[in-house]
Formats: sequence, structure tokens, C-alpha cells
Amino acid sequence: MGAADVVPGVSGGTIAFISGIYEELLDSIRSINLSALKLMKSHGFGAFWREINGNFLVVLFSGILFSIASLARVVGYSLEHYPILVWSFFFGLIVASIIYIFRQLPHLRWQEWLSLWVGTLVALAISLAPKMQGSEDLLSIFCAGAVAICAMILPGVSGSFILLLLGIYPVMIAAISELHWQTLLVFVLGCGCGLVAFSRVLSWLLHHYYSTTIAVLTGFLLGSLLIVWPWKESLEVMIDHKGRELVLSHHLMMPSTFGDVTGIDPNTFAALGCMLSGLVLVLGLEYFGGQRKKL
Repeated sequence: MGAADVVPGVSGGTIAFISGIYEELLDSIRSINLSALKLMKSHGFGAFWREINGNFLVVLFSGILFSIASLARVVGYSLEHYPILVWSFFFGLIVASIIYIFRQLPHLRWQEWLSLWVGTLVALAISLAPKMQGSEDLLSIFCAGAVAICAMILPGVSGSFILLLLGIYPVMIAAISELHWQTLLVFVLGCGCGLVAFSRVLSWLLHHYYSTTIAVLTGFLLGSLLIVWPWKESLEVMIDHKGRELVLSHHLMMPSTFGDVTGIDPNTFAALGCMLSGLVLVLGLEYFGGQRKKL
């Protein structure tokens, strides 16, 4: 999940979704509430820790932070020097996930088909939406944090991409590089509030409208394929504080056309190999996820 969150346009929620821990993650976050705090007061910290599934959350978020710290440079370097291969890997990963997850739906009624296309259209609309002019107002920063963290736990929707749409990405990059603690604190508070509130909504939907919700989330994954298509020409870019290009809009192409237009080797066979690797990884995750559920 940490490695996925490093890549603009890819959501850590996608990895949680395909690895079989998505519902447990939402339920664990949802359990952090006033009742859990009252339980700690009356029965001690151990009861509170078990109530919120503390071991799971600590191990998961430690892994995310470790991955961001250790793999950020590797993923960033690979994305800069081998973008086609990186995007191909994620494309294969998401395609395999869509096929597998959609086959797990208990019912394929008109509600599920409608939900699938609604989710797809929402993801496409987000990826094609015009970018806004950001504001450094603290209320705007708080709201942006709440919205971005919601996107990060949604499969197929990238939190960093949402920040780009809202025009807040440059503001947060500057805040991190220049250590604007007030801005960072407000953003983190927004993230915390958004995560607790939105996880409760998603958890409730999964428990009460499982098939419809899974169909919508699968639609998000389907729509995200537009963002991770490997062969694309950048139309609008933004330069971050380190001089790196962040793509705001692009034009999709077939491999042969991409080579003719850009003069860059499309690496078609290597890209297909990376797609296959993503597919194999999903099958492996699903296998171990199934073994985990049997324990």
C-alpha cells in the first residue's frame, strides 16, 4: 500500500482491496470511537487494544510507513526512468483484480451492473476533471486533507491525484519542504477526521449493501485503467519543488502510435511481461488471502 501511494494515480486502497484486507481495515478504523475509549476506561488498555484490532493496525501502518520510507526513492526512480514498465505492472495488477473481484460477486443483477458503470464513470470523471486553483486557507487545507484521505482508501482513486485536482498539491509540497507545521497539522487533522468518518460509511455500506458496494468499487478500479495506461503523451505538466514533472493531463495511445509520435521505444514485449507479473502477483495475493481466511 505504501509503494502504491507513492505512485501518482495509484491508490493504496487498491492493494488493500485485492489482498483481502479491505473490510478488516475499514472495520478496524471504524472501531476507534467513543465506545472503545469508554471500554479502555472501564476494562483497561488491553480490552481497548483488542476492540480496535490494534495489532493489525500497527503492523499494517508500520508496513505502509516503512514502504514509503524505503521504497519511495526506488519507485520514484523507476517511474522516472522506466515509466512504461511501472505503469504496465500496475495495469496488469488492476485488470486481474477486476476480473477476480467481479467474479466473486454473489449476484449479478441490474443493480450490480448499474453500480459498476456508475463507479467507472465517477473514476473517469475524476481523472478528466479540470484542475482547480488551490488556496492556502487553513479551512481549505483541512477539507482537502479529509477528501484526499477518503480517496486513498478507495480502490482506483489516488489521494495525491485528488490533491492535484484541488490545487492543494503544490501547497502541501511546499509545506513539507519548508516545514510549515501549522499547515501540516491542519492537514493531518483533516485526514484523521475524514478517515474515521468515511471508513464508517464504507464499512456500513459493505455490511448492508455488499454486492452493490463491491460493484461500485470494482467500477472505480475499471475507471482507473485510464490513469495507469502505459502509453500516453503528456499534454499538461507541473514542476514540483524538486524539478520533477507531474502530469496533469495526457493523451492515450497504442504502443505503435506512441513510438511514432514520441520517438520513445514503447518496450511492448517488456511491458506485456510486466502486465503478466502484475496478474501473477494478484493471483498470489488472493491465494494467500484465502489461506489466511481459513486460519
